[in-house]
Amino acid sequence: MFSFLVILLVCSRLSLEASSFSAGSRSLLRSLVDDGGVGYFPDVAVELNDTNFNDVLRETPASFAIVEFFAHWCPACRNYKPHYEKVARVFNGPTAAHPGIILMTRVDCALKTNSKLCDRFSVDRYPMLLWGQPRKFASVSSWDGKDGEIESINDGRTAERLLDWINKKLKSSYGLKDEKYEHEHLQANASDPGQIARAIYDVEEATSVAFDIILGHKMIKAGTRASLIRFLQLLVAHHPSRRCRKGGAEILVSFDDLYPSKIMTTNEEKGLSEKAKTALQSIQICGEEVPRGYWMFCRGSRNDTRGFSCGLWVLFHSISVRIEDEEAHMAFTSICDFIHNFFICEECRQHFYKMCSSVSNPFNKTRDFALWLWSAHNKVNKRLMNEESGMGTGDPKYPKTIWPPKQLCPACYIQLKPKINESIETNWNKDEVFKFLASYYGNMLVSLIASDDTPTNKTVQHAHSEEIMAPNAVVVPIGAALAIALASCAFGALACFWRSRQKSRKPKTKTDMELRKLNI
Repeated sequence: MFSFLVILLVCSRLSLEASSFSAGSRSLLRSLVDDGGVGYFPDVAVELNDTNFNDVLRETPASFAIVEFFAHWCPACRNYKPHYEKVARVFNGPTAAHPGIILMTRVDCALKTNSKLCDRFSVDRYPMLLWGQPRKFASVSSWDGKDGEIESINDGRTAERLLDWINKKLKSSYGLKDEKYEHEHLQANASDPGQIARAIYDVEEATSVAFDIILGHKMIKAGTRASLIRFLQLLVAHHPSRRCRKGGAEILVSFDDLYPSKIMTTNEEKGLSEKAKTALQSIQICGEEVPRGYWMFCRGSRNDTRGFSCGLWVLFHSISVRIEDEEAHMAFTSICDFIHNFFICEECRQHFYKMCSSVSNPFNKTRDFALWLWSAHNKVNKRLMNEESGMGTGDPKYPKTIWPPKQLCPACYIQLKPKINESIETNWNKDEVFKFLASYYGNMLVSLIASDDTPTNKTVQHAHSEEIMAPNAVVVPIGAALAIALASCAFGALACFWRSRQKSRKPKTKTDMELRKLNI
């Protein structure tokens, strides 16, 4: 009987561990945006291992990465950890003053599972700090110290010295006491065409935040269900991020089962059930590490400027130049209905829908819809420019302006005609404007992650299990696998219990005694 209980306990333990580990588990990057509460300072340096090392570094939006190789048994490593975490909080986590610049990570070389990874980077001391671009870390097969793209940090034994080394490397002036949104490293010119490539991460962020708002405010009802489905279909076909296209498709596949129209018609006021809401939330529309909790191209100089609205505009412009001519009016109505039903800023929603309602003829060309959206954005900017200048609520480093500026697209401007009241009327070359929009929000936007969205001939050491399988592998859902495991454990436990009972029985016959002697 004792062995029976032991086996059941072991099986319970195994089932809990199995349920906590799956291909769809929340990634380490996502955990950086979770706050531990007031007065609590969680570790923000990302713990990596041989399994997730390449994936995390390949997917991070950060420009640079630091990897600390350490051993948990090393006293010097334990003493160094507070210094490393102090610098990490400047760049990682929900309160980081300078997010998206450096991803600070750690690898425990004392774990046998990481031995090959530590050998790959020729780790010969603890702690050992390496600096480089994240994708270089992910792609290098062996580093011996001679590759200049990854270099060792030899003078970083305290938080002050490590940050000083970083400042010298980047020619920056970061401080350990820098506060969120109070920094000097803002992009000096958001009109730089190269900056739009970083906006792909903001588009993912805005998409994820938008769906979190929709679910959090229970905005899916019988009257809004169809417009959300149409918008999801638009995202699945034309979202600039492959991750968001894939997540949108997963939501669409499950949507009718979780949110059937017949039930919604009879239960209009309550909207989405808690079960359906939980199920939809479990599908991260743009991947498990999104939302990250910070903005890059759309980051303002203050906490309450730019961000979410900027990310949505970039998403809409990107869609407008990706659609086919036959989809132009469908895209127009889908975006207008999405804003009308799900954008939670009431005044903004009314202004946008008023512009949508003023369109009398359907759009038959991609060009026409893209130019209408561009014109609508400039009307919004002009209105907000006047309001913010009078109240002082705008972003002082990113004031609203007419887009695109002349220095970014000189050919877009025909001439400037000053009026008597000294305001300026802009005459646009709309053919050039459309060319600019198609390039800026098309190829340039996805240039930073283009290599991630297309197949390559490179060998992937640790592929995502849900995307890459062996040719003859049988894919078993995690629920089925757990059921099989529990059934196997229960069967084994019952067999063991039955066997122990048989052994304790008194032999009744000579044959029984002989079988007992043979331990059968």
